[in-house]
Amino acid sequence: MALSYEFLMERAEQAAQEAACCVLENVRERALRSEKAWRSMADQVLEVARGRELAQQEKLAAAQWQGAPQ
Repeated sequence: MALSYEFLMERAEQAAQEAACCVLENVRERALRSEKAWRSMADQVLEVARGRELAQQEKLAAAQWQGAPQ
């Protein structure tokens, strides 16, 4: 199952809210680490999607160039 950007950002926001409400420092730090991890995964999902889009555009451009009249 692929994780969506939206799901990952929702989890990051939940962790941020948990951190904001924490009284115990160690629990707050754990929530902040969790938030950072979720945001990092969301960034990776975006990076992969951008890479796929770029590869698709390059493939399309190459196919158009090869099919162009000489």
